[in-house]
Amino acid sequence: MTEHERTGDDRYIIVEGRKWRASDPAIPEKLRSELVKELMTARRLVKKHGDAVRYRVQDAKVALGERGEPWWEPTEDGRRERLAATMRALLRHREGATICPSDAARVAAGEDWRDVMPLARETAGQLAEAGQVMISQKNQPADIHARGPIRIAAGPELDSDLGAG
Repeated sequence: MTEHERTGDDRYIIVEGRKWRASDPAIPEKLRSELVKELMTARRLVKKHGDAVRYRVQDAKVALGERGEPWWEPTEDGRRERLAATMRALLRHREGATICPSDAARVAAGEDWRDVMPLARETAGQLAEAGQVMISQKNQPADIHARGPIRIAAGPELDSDLGAG
């Protein structure tokens, strides 16, 4: 990938004279790579299926910090939106595998991810209520308030059935 010119504060890249918001540099590289791959898959799906799948591009770009609330000025509502988008994008990318709420927290908060874990679990609970995710513990359905580690899986309303196209 070509490195683009950046603004002095590293918040934007310059592409053909136009300023675009840069991805959040605090995202761990492994998770960034997964989100970029999901973004590329989503863009291919938009070419094939049109606007009906554009929500996948939106989720990936919000997760990366390129859309939504600016990553350098986080608020609770903005983090909640970014956590939800990250969970959906990672679940689509991993196609059937589960994720840990900490994966989304690491994307949304970088090194401060532990501080965001209660919000990540709350967000997962809201997505579960909407049918977008399912919560489990030790391979059994669980409530979001279960003590100890939980896993998040794609729910019936995630709309990930179009695959990698």
